Amino acid sequence: MIAPRRTYDELKNGFRWQVPEDFNFGALIDAWATDRSRVALYWEDEAGHRERWTFWDLKQASNRFMNALAGLGVPSGAPLLVMLPRVPAWQVAVVGGLKHGAIVIPCTASLRAKDVAYRARHSGARAIVTAIDLVPEVEAALADIPGLDVRIALGGAPAGWHDFDAILARAAATGVPARTRTDAPALCFYTSGTTKEPKAVLHTHAYVFAHRYTGDYWLDLQRTDLHWTTSDTGWAKAAYGVLFGPWMNGVPVFMFNGRFDPEREFDLLARYEVSVFCAPPTEYRLLVKQDLARWRLPRLRHCAGAGEPLNPEVIHAWHDTFGLLIHDGYGQTETTLLAANLPGLPIRPGSMGKPFPGHDVRVIGDDGEELGADDVGDLAVRGHPPSLFREYWKDPDETAACRRGEWYVTGDRGRRDADGYLWFVSRADDVIISAGYRIGPFEVESALLEHPAVVESAVVASPDPVRGELVKAFVVLRPGHLPGDALVRELQEHVKRVTAPYKYPREIEFVDGLPKTVSGKIRRVDLRAREQAKKSR
Repeated sequence: MIAPRRTYDELKNGFRWQVPEDFNFGALIDAWATDRSRVALYWEDEAGHRERWTFWDLKQASNRFMNALAGLGVPSGAPLLVMLPRVPAWQVAVVGGLKHGAIVIPCTASLRAKDVAYRARHSGARAIVTAIDLVPEVEAALADIPGLDVRIALGGAPAGWHDFDAILARAAATGVPARTRTDAPALCFYTSGTTKEPKAVLHTHAYVFAHRYTGDYWLDLQRTDLHWTTSDTGWAKAAYGVLFGPWMNGVPVFMFNGRFDPEREFDLLARYEVSVFCAPPTEYRLLVKQDLARWRLPRLRHCAGAGEPLNPEVIHAWHDTFGLLIHDGYGQTETTLLAANLPGLPIRPGSMGKPFPGHDVRVIGDDGEELGADDVGDLAVRGHPPSLFREYWKDPDETAACRRGEWYVTGDRGRRDADGYLWFVSRADDVIISAGYRIGPFEVESALLEHPAVVESAVVASPDPVRGELVKAFVVLRPGHLPGDALVRELQEHVKRVTAPYKYPREIEFVDGLPKTVSGKIRRVDLRAREQAKKSR
């Protein structure tokens, strides 16, 4: 039976942080494993291979990995790079690494040698786990990096490497996870680095524990659910959706290892009878371009989206077909969720919702004072909740720079309406100032996406001698639509109708694709730089 949903005010007013002094996520996995039939994971890949894991299976495998690390001489507390695709070995390595007391550094499998080398050198990693097909790239990265002498490959054992399955087979399946304090380092995520070298976001075991509330309050997970978050491994979204959010609550997850395809995603949702689904807005935008009426998803009861703001028109299209609202959430690599449309909170499409329980999120000015309703300012979090990162590792200047008095300043711009709902405007460096108007690119992108010819768009500032900056849109068209002056004018008039006329894109360029980070976010910084270089000639 599904428990009755609590109202937002009930959750907020009754919330108290209850973080223990000691916590190790691996110990919780072992606790769920006392019921040997309790399912933890359903997995499938592009070739149709399938696996089913119980918490008991996960306990034994992660114990073996924990003991293998110790046997290979990796000290407790040492940094461990985990660079695996969406395969069960990823969960085994992360949980086993935490059990060992390592600082686990998830890395997406799409990293290139330069990226791997930076992470290894910066962290001082002592061990790495990767897939056999990634070994050449990793070896190129680690050629001149001392100290990283424990190298483990999934799928084989090249010279100088240990075979993942072999070392697990030799290790004991018993053992007790390390006793780790909640304020001790547990995880490190490296940011996408859209403007400079990636920052190392260091999290404690308290951050892991705090995801129990992500799974309970936002994902609304119940014992009978099957949850699917489509994120790639290596990112914070995978942490809350594929690991910590569901498994802190003992709920099984589905994981698919393959390329995104809208038809296949709908097939998997139907075939596995997924009941709680979380995907990035980019995927939802492409999903709603399909013939939604073809699909029946009777078991799907709750949907969420995160990673970037979700366009209102996508929310409406999804709801019109499936009768479900997509619950947008806002967080960062540095945090758990900071704001969300929680179940029980009336949704205002386009809003990120209200502050997540336990977080005092405000819109502040340069002086650190809260701004009035609908004033645009910096989104900030008061104090140091357990869900907030510990520091930018080995970079005290960057750590200090994100504080403004008692506030952690997110680097995002937003506004709060009179009823307390928060609205994303842009990254602080994405705001377009044109003829005195401050224009957030998301509003223009959202308006463009309502046009049937548009698949994706990115909006940036382009230098202009009269206006200072003007709004420039890069547009990817759907098949069957041809670029040209007539379509430019049509899109401009469409945006004028959908949003304030001064926000319309005065320049539109049709492109085959948009530059993105490895986590799928649009690299507006590349497009801005391109415009500045072109206009300076």
